[in-house]
Amino acid sequence: MRRQLDVTGRVQGVGFRPFAARLATSLDLAGTVSNTGDGVRIVIEGESAALDAFLDALRGAPPSGASIDHIAIANQPSRGARSFAITASDADAAIGARVRIPPDVPLCAACLADLFDPASRRHRYPFTHCATCGPRAAVIEALPYDRERTSLRHFPLCNACRSEYDDSTDRRHHAQSIACPACGPALCALSPSGDLLAGDPIERAARMLRSGGIVAMKGTGGFHLVV
Repeated sequence: MRRQLDVTGRVQGVGFRPFAARLATSLDLAGTVSNTGDGVRIVIEGESAALDAFLDALRGAPPSGASIDHIAIANQPSRGARSFAITASDADAAIGARVRIPPDVPLCAACLADLFDPASRRHRYPFTHCATCGPRAAVIEALPYDRERTSLRHFPLCNACRSEYDDSTDRRHHAQSIACPACGPALCALSPSGDLLAGDPIERAARMLRSGGIVAMKGTGGFHLVV
């Protein structure tokens, strides 16, 4: 049995596709999930009971940050699919896209632990996040939400980040703005005239603030004036 589910609401930028992939795999369902101009399209096939369980879980326990408005269901003939995959967004999805852009999300507990774990390769890395937390609206330049349509498109993934991105069991699976110190953006300190200043930018900013200076701190969504 095969079903096509067109899900609308806040379903992009909240880890919805990797969630659907893990759920389908756990229920031994095959098919695909992709972003569309309206939300997310899931095509699944397998046993009827498993399809019903998938739909119940989708409605009852979607990812945190997701908000489902409607699920349109269409039954289709089975095609003998054997695995489940996250596929490329609809080529025409960006035209007239009607997806709700998710807000930026505070760090989850797991990413916060990475940030302060000396053994983590993201120790003290300020742009740490995963598929369910971190910047969204601040980095999205166009829809549907894929890395090539965010400001992170300028930062190709290193092998370690690519491995996490491709691993369906990793919490950074298909995290579109994933980054690390080896491949992502970095902090720097600039003088008022725009010259790059040497040394640790955080320590430099702290010294300036202690001496009564003013720091313009650029984040993903604009500037904060710190005094």
